[in-house]
Amino acid sequence: MQVTTEQIIYPSSDGQPMADSTTQFDLMVKIQEGCESLFKKDPNVFVAADLLWYPVEGRNDIFQAPDTMVIFGRPKGDRLSYLQFREDHIAPQFVFEIRSYKDTQTKMDEKLSFYNRYGVEEYYVYELENKDLSGWQRMEGNLEVIDQMRGWVSPRLGIRFELGEDGLEIYEPNGQKFLSYLEFVEQIELNRLRRKQAAKISEQERQRAERLAAKLRELNIDPDRI
Repeated sequence: MQVTTEQIIYPSSDGQPMADSTTQFDLMVKIQEGCESLFKKDPNVFVAADLLWYPVEGRNDIFQAPDTMVIFGRPKGDRLSYLQFREDHIAPQFVFEIRSYKDTQTKMDEKLSFYNRYGVEEYYVYELENKDLSGWQRMEGNLEVIDQMRGWVSPRLGIRFELGEDGLEIYEPNGQKFLSYLEFVEQIELNRLRRKQAAKISEQERQRAERLAAKLRELNIDPDRI
């Protein structure tokens, strides 16, 4: 008699919306794209947003979908979900969550417990309502609270967190600020206008030099000898 084992399905969606507001969505995309750009040349750093992570084989009821997670040691590429037991058992080292007005304290406590249990090295939570940032770093096997988040630099990513009147800003190791898509487009347009203005000034200087040279020649003065 042949024994068959039922295949376990790991859903790629939990039926929940990606974000509860446009503000949360925009910040989620900014952080995910910022982290992606940091490691765009490293084929073995995988970055994802709102992707279901299953840490335990055979348990499709144990999962989380971090707003952003960064995983060192895993190749880039499309995935329906992150099945840790099929990814050399490597857990996300960096996780960032954006707490919305709908997230209860119980839900946030459960997330912290999950990330602590399944090996996250750095965990950050930004609260939209009060513009506050909290962080935890794994120390001696457990996620411990980071006392001061202003100016904190992520040990793994090297990014710096700053909190101002407008909320959270994140800076790359080179000092470049994480930009939204709109901010990125605006910066490209500004750089284009600056190049155009510089080219215009250069052309004006060239024409001025030619007029001066012409006047000198009228006076029988060779401008090349001056």
